[in-house]
Amino acid sequence: MPRAAANDPPTTIALTDAAARQLTDVTKSTAQLDTITPRWLIRLLQWVPVDAGSYRLNRVKKPASVAVTASPRDESELPTTYVGYYETPREYFLDTVATVLDVPTRISDLYSSPFDQVAEQIRLAIETMKEHQESELINNSGYGLLASVDAGQRLATLAGPPTPDDLDQLITKVWKEPAFFLAHPLAIAAFGRECTRRGVPPATASIHGSQFITWRGLPIIPSDKVPVVRGKSKVLLLRVGEQRQGVIGLYQPGLTGEHSPGLSVRHMGISHNAVASYLISLYCSLAVLTPDAVAVLDDVEVGRFHDYSPIYR
Repeated sequence: MPRAAANDPPTTIALTDAAARQLTDVTKSTAQLDTITPRWLIRLLQWVPVDAGSYRLNRVKKPASVAVTASPRDESELPTTYVGYYETPREYFLDTVATVLDVPTRISDLYSSPFDQVAEQIRLAIETMKEHQESELINNSGYGLLASVDAGQRLATLAGPPTPDDLDQLITKVWKEPAFFLAHPLAIAAFGRECTRRGVPPATASIHGSQFITWRGLPIIPSDKVPVVRGKSKVLLLRVGEQRQGVIGLYQPGLTGEHSPGLSVRHMGISHNAVASYLISLYCSLAVLTPDAVAVLDDVEVGRFHDYSPIYR
């Protein structure tokens, strides 16, 4: 047998991997979108359906003036009183997050196996809209959490970074059945460093199968929608639920083409360019039922680190 030259390709004696792969099916993933987050705020709020796209928040006027007394043992006269209401209560109107999704019919006809192209396009568009929804619930200038905090419910940090003392002060502002803290992951990491420095590592809790650090038994929920500006962020503490006079989410039920609560997907037709269009609409808002349902810690430094000696004594 003649010897192979040094530059000749190696002689194969069996079927190669590259050739064999031509006869196999490739297992494919769905389209991945790295902007998708868990959106814990949306999950943990109580969502209240509203009629006609509006929610009127009625409050008792001067509640401290309501006169009551302990039952007397004699026949002394009982106080008379009444509970007043504000005559011009605030009304919340649902905000709209919407987009028109275009999909060429040729694409959906030819390339919808193993995944339906229209369904995948709608799914990814909805994920992006829900990310925007969570951002609006926090940052909207009209109804967002940060804009809804009462002046008396705002605190400044004691030293810059978020310390256990700062979070304790937040609890004094929302002490009636607080539900959870809400903070940017960088602020949560900064709080963890302050706990480590003090030797008080926070406990963890499992919620929906995920682990969260806690303080005083309250989970600290991460959201990258809480702003970080020039190395400073905010930490919020919320009470949630209508029965607890807390923070609630608002949505419109019974939409045409309802895909999920407050979200509709409607086919708008096919253009002369053979492009199918779908209108995706999401209607939502947020209401803080009483001023003490939310408090915020302002000017939270997230970039301070501590230098620990590497020498053990």
